[in-house]
Amino acid sequence: MRLANKVAIITGGASGIGLATAKLFLQNGATVVIFDLLHNDSVAELEKDFQDKAAFFEVDVTNEEAVMKSVNKVFEQYGKIDILFNNAGISGIGKIHELSQDYWNKVMNVNVNGVFLMSKYVVQKMLNRGGSIINMSSCVAEIGLEDRVLYAATKGAVLAMTKSMQVDYASHNIRVNALLPGTIYTPFVEKYLSTAENPEETLNGIKKRQLSDELGKPIDVAQAALYLASDESKFLMGSPLYIDGGAVFGKKI
Repeated sequence: MRLANKVAIITGGASGIGLATAKLFLQNGATVVIFDLLHNDSVAELEKDFQDKAAFFEVDVTNEEAVMKSVNKVFEQYGKIDILFNNAGISGIGKIHELSQDYWNKVMNVNVNGVFLMSKYVVQKMLNRGGSIINMSSCVAEIGLEDRVLYAATKGAVLAMTKSMQVDYASHNIRVNALLPGTIYTPFVEKYLSTAENPEETLNGIKKRQLSDELGKPIDVAQAALYLASDESKFLMGSPLYIDGGAVFGKKI
C-alpha cells in the first residue's frame, strides 16, 4: 500500500497508460479521481470495484473554467490533493510543411496547455502541504524522429516545464518529475498498426528504435508513475525518468 491515504488526479485516465496507472494507484491504497472526456466500461468497473476510492470527472483539460471547477470539487470532496499525473495527450504526426496551423494549435493546446492548466490549479491546493506532480513527456523530446516534429515540440515543452516548475515549488515540498516513455502498446498504437499498409513491417520498424525486443506495455509506465507518486522517490526532483526500452541511450549497430 505505497500510496495509502493519498488522493490522486489522473488526466486521460480512462484508457491506456492512464487507466493502467489508475488501477495500480488504487491497488496501492490511493483514492483516484480520473479526469477524462470519456466515461467507459473500464472506468465504471473501477468505480464498482473500488467504490468510494475511485471517481470520474468529465473534464476537458484545455478548458480553464472546467479545470478550475473540477479541481475545486476534488479538493472540497477529499480535503486534499497529493498527486497529479498530467497524462492526457494526443499524437501529432506529419512533417512541418504538411501541418495546418489549426492542427498544430490543437495538439499544443492539449499536450502543453493541458499540463499548464491542471498544474496551475492543483499546485494551489498543494502549496501548504506538498505533493507530487508527474508530467507525461516522451523520449521523442530527446531524439529526432520522422514525422513527429509537432509531438516532439509538445513533449519537449513539457520536459522544460517540469524542470522550471521544480525550481519554483521545491520550497513548498512539491516534487515535479517527468516520464519519458518510448513506444507503448496502447489502444492508439494498436489502431495505428491496424491501419498500416503492412502492420508487421511497421511494427518491426518501431522496434528498431529501441534495444528491447518488445514494445512497452501501459503497466511499465504505470509502475514508474507509482514510484514517482510514492514517498520512495522523495529525492527525485525535476528529473526525466526514461521508460523507453533503450531508445534514447542505446543504439544497435
